[in-house]
Amino acid sequence: MEILVCYDVNTETAVGRKRLRRVATVCQNNGQRAQKSVFECQVNQAQYEGLIQKLLKIINKEEDSLRFYRLMEPREKYLKHFGLNKVLDLNQPLIL
Repeated sequence: MEILVCYDVNTETAVGRKRLRRVATVCQNNGQRAQKSVFECQVNQAQYEGLIQKLLKIINKEEDSLRFYRLMEPREKYLKHFGLNKVLDLNQPLIL
């Protein structure tokens, strides 16, 4: 399944900035950045549940926001993109 992970972490304190870096790192390890605080991830059900649990352990529910959206498939039919950041096909091999 393809999902979007969106977050807004309060960075007014050093602790908040550390949380932001930790959330971003977990998201980068599980998908590709679509915007500064939005990641596209392709996961199975177990990975999805694990990702939720990892991020819930990091955020402060009193100060931060975390959202997960399941994307309709096939993605090409529902995605419209304009501007910067070319959309990568998560199903294709990544060549560096």
